[in-house]
Amino acid sequence: MLLKLTGSSCAGKSTLARSLADHPELVVRDFDEIGVPESPDTCWRHRANEWWVRQVLAYERQGRHLLLAGQSPLGEVLATPSATELDGIAICLVDVTDEIRIERLRKRDGARSTPETERDYLRWAAWHRHHARDPQYEPSVIRGTCADAVWNRWTGWSKGDPRWDLAVIDTSGVSVADATACLMAWVDQQLGLWRDGALSLGQGWLAGPRDAAK
Repeated sequence: MLLKLTGSSCAGKSTLARSLADHPELVVRDFDEIGVPESPDTCWRHRANEWWVRQVLAYERQGRHLLLAGQSPLGEVLATPSATELDGIAICLVDVTDEIRIERLRKRDGARSTPETERDYLRWAAWHRHHARDPQYEPSVIRGTCADAVWNRWTGWSKGDPRWDLAVIDTSGVSVADATACLMAWVDQQLGLWRDGALSLGQGWLAGPRDAAK
């Protein structure tokens, strides 16, 4: 099963993921550890999504789950060619206020953090928030020109489709310990739903919502 932490930079995804490194059922990895090109585009991220999904499939054969921190949103994950082979998918948006994000960006990047780059991060964060609520919100932002992604798996879904199920953890003004507790609760909930065959994006999600199939 893939448990994915998504969102724009400096929300705390990697920090939270690392905090669960000792979870007995998880392998914890960071999306960017495979190497990021100097000017990454959406096509690079789409290809990297497929690489990571193949890793999840390998972990599944070992009876393990992958907790992955990275910026790929739910729509990209579902469009990844091999995503339908997974035992399950669960996505959590890790978010933070714009003010705190800028503060963290400036601390992380120093002089490389400019008003222009900061606006880009904030726009990406705003898009993530809308995407988490509504699959029909500006899908062109992530579709790009890559031919291998299978967008029609979800582009016809409406807001409120039970498969479009994202949790949100807001790290604004929250201690790492408290945010970690929220993440642990979400992970354990998703694993429980997976074991019970009740996961929103469990096996067979492409055929339709689970409650409609019963």
